[in-house]
Amino acid sequence: MLSFIALALLAHALPIECQNLLKHKLNIVILAGQSNMAGRGGVANETSTGIGTWDGVVPPQCQPNPSIFRLSADLAWVKAREPIHADIDARKTDGVGPGMSFANAVLTKDPNFGVVGLVPCAVGGTTISQWQKGEFLYEQLVKRAEMAQQSGGVYRAMLWYQGEADTVNEEDVELYKGRLKTFFDDLRSDLHAPLLPIFQVILASGEGPYIEEVREAQLNIGLPNVKCVDAKGLPLEPDDLHLTTQAQVRLGEMLADAYRRFKPRSLQSNNVPTPCSNFVPFFIITAQFLWIILTFS
Repeated sequence: MLSFIALALLAHALPIECQNLLKHKLNIVILAGQSNMAGRGGVANETSTGIGTWDGVVPPQCQPNPSIFRLSADLAWVKAREPIHADIDARKTDGVGPGMSFANAVLTKDPNFGVVGLVPCAVGGTTISQWQKGEFLYEQLVKRAEMAQQSGGVYRAMLWYQGEADTVNEEDVELYKGRLKTFFDDLRSDLHAPLLPIFQVILASGEGPYIEEVREAQLNIGLPNVKCVDAKGLPLEPDDLHLTTQAQVRLGEMLADAYRRFKPRSLQSNNVPTPCSNFVPFFIITAQFLWIILTFS
């Protein structure tokens, strides 16, 4: 009865163009992490004020699609368009991230996939300790994901890109792997999705000197159904921290490829911990650069 009332209230709150969402089973994709997931593609800082400005350029791969929606900050389904984290990472200037490129690539490869419901949760500058159970970001993620599911959705994946802020302090680096595991385990438990596929982006940059140490922790997470996509070598903005628009497009497509190749593992098959797999290794970065040059020249 309560779920029926919730759906009725949701239907009343949805814009007219989104009402038909309740007639479909939403494929929920959670987007979480820090600034490179929220999206800084095309964002430049004004030197005199330090305030970021987005150039407004939206590549074809990130254009709106009638089958792609996003859960807004006030928990309403709206048509997804860049920047999709604008009302979530609201204290920063957001630009292009990997979410729209991912969703469009999945739908291009599989036109029968259905309706995609993106649930943006990323916030720039956050450490893994801020994503632990009981912290604001964690509780907001769970709340938003549950709301998406209650509106007729099914969890398909979480795209996770975080760690740049944890490359500064040696103690944070030493605790990173354990905190990351705890976060993934707690989230799956609280969402009642013990096999939730998590696609983790391996760092391309960082705010401190311990980038390789955090990358190693990410690659050796040793949990079932955690797949890695390596962003190392993708082009960065002049700040040497954030991915460019072109890099975000490529990353979204890499995540989509990993998602399509994904084959779930049961909990029973995880007797022996294994390193994170299905990542794009550094030796094909030259090919990535060539693709970017040919596409955006």
